[in-house]
Amino acid sequence: MSSTTTAAATAIYQDRLDRVRAGMTEQGIDAVMLSVGHDLPYLTGYLAMPLERLTMLVIPRDGEASLVIPQLEAPRVVEQSGVFTLVPWGETANPVEIAARLAGAASKVAVGDQIWARFLVELLRHLPGATYLRAVDVVGPLRIVKDAAEVAALRAAGDAADRVAQQLHSGDIPLVGRTEAEVSKDISARLIAEGHQKVNFAIVAAGANAASPHHHASDRVIDAGEIVLCDFGGTMDDYCSDTTRCVFTGEPAGDVAEAYAVLHEAQAAAVAAATVGTPCEDVDRAARRVIADAGFGAYFIHRTGHGIGLEEHEDPYIVEGNSTPLLAGHAFSIEPGIYVPGKWGMRLEDIVVAADSGPDSLNNSDHTLVPV
Repeated sequence: MSSTTTAAATAIYQDRLDRVRAGMTEQGIDAVMLSVGHDLPYLTGYLAMPLERLTMLVIPRDGEASLVIPQLEAPRVVEQSGVFTLVPWGETANPVEIAARLAGAASKVAVGDQIWARFLVELLRHLPGATYLRAVDVVGPLRIVKDAAEVAALRAAGDAADRVAQQLHSGDIPLVGRTEAEVSKDISARLIAEGHQKVNFAIVAAGANAASPHHHASDRVIDAGEIVLCDFGGTMDDYCSDTTRCVFTGEPAGDVAEAYAVLHEAQAAAVAAATVGTPCEDVDRAARRVIADAGFGAYFIHRTGHGIGLEEHEDPYIVEGNSTPLLAGHAFSIEPGIYVPGKWGMRLEDIVVAADSGPDSLNNSDHTLVPV
């Protein structure tokens, strides 16, 4: 959600903090302390830069929240009356000492995953005898379930990414004769043109390079008669997009076309399985079963999906071993892949939201292997 001074936004942040405090009471936690990372904007609207100067939101269970922030960064904060008090600190102050004082006599403290080790080590000295645990146990259950406004933001970002995918399919993004890096730069510019404020990644992998799922776009020139995998996404009004589409420069080769038909079926099966109440691992199994039955099981080398929201990768993870049942409001990718080393690779990805009415796909561009 974009930072804003509207009463509606303030009410949302207040409600989220109230639910954090309810979780703290339930778990007997005295203080939650969040530094850089996306829990901070979720609760305050402010995304801190990962500086060597400490920024920390201190949430006592029974007191007012305070945002401890370097004085030179304070002008970037949109204050939310009734949500937190801004506590700027000067260059000669000890911000960890300030944060510890605001936590009070806390004996059980939950800290954010992204707090720098140097600050945590110093905090141990200022709150001796306290027990520490991860704040994700308190904030995570809130962030993992997207409300209607968050789903709308994800949908808008997905629509923008789809428009770029449609440009890829229509041939508006030239491929043959250009390097992977040039195409990646082109896709990135188009994401910005379609409304994203930031590009998180733009993977472009041709031919055998596509067998590396996270291939870094290189100076390799794209040729006629090969598959090109494009996985791209960014941040739009604070929420992320992420989609993968494959095209073929010419008429798809027989082995590639046959494998892609399997991939297409597997992705559709996983989307259909992503119903409320279904364990995450069962969604992974739905995709994996189709691919394994076709003889490509050894070439599907990663999980089926990851959660998405303020971050491009967050809970819930669609993977074997995660028995968490899907809840209405869970948002995640469905992205099975087949990767044959030295030959080719392929992946098909949509963002899906679990809803009481059934799986809601946020990406609706052409799912076939489009010849360009």
